[in-house]
Amino acid sequence: MIRHLVLFKLNDGVAKDDERAVAGAEAFAGLGPVIPELREWECGWNTTDRDIAYDFAINSLVDDRAALASYLNHPAHQAAAGQWREFATWVIADIEV
Repeated sequence: MIRHLVLFKLNDGVAKDDERAVAGAEAFAGLGPVIPELREWECGWNTTDRDIAYDFAINSLVDDRAALASYLNHPAHQAAAGQWREFATWVIADIEV
């Protein structure tokens, strides 16, 4: 199994109530039931206000590298990630569990 973790940092001047951020969060929220490779899917806004904190997180689980590749290339994932490229940067970790 592979745990896929993503942390998003909104660009300067972008707040979580910005219409782009709201739409991006909604796009990711809907991925769980759409992509069959996802065994677990969680995403949401950070609840703490610390300088080192990221703003939005994804925590997901897939069976293996092939499933991760399918998820990453899925059109719904590509569309959601494409929205975030407009207003945020992110870091990713894929760990075998």
